Amino acid sequence: MIDINTASADEIDAVPELKGHGFEIARYRTERGRFDALRQLEEVPGLAGKIDGLERVARVG
Repeated sequence: MIDINTASADEIDAVPELKGHGFEIARYRTERGRFDALRQLEEVPGLAGKIDGLERVARVG
């Protein structure tokens, strides 16, 4: 399980459900601050509608 708020882009890309989105997630986090909930990933370009089930592999904290 990875923490979306502390993981690097490469670590995020290593999660199959998030592969290819690590850079965008890390950039979004840098520009807008930490995530408070996984549902906020819906705001990251390319992830809208793709976050179902992420609570099994990712967390915010």
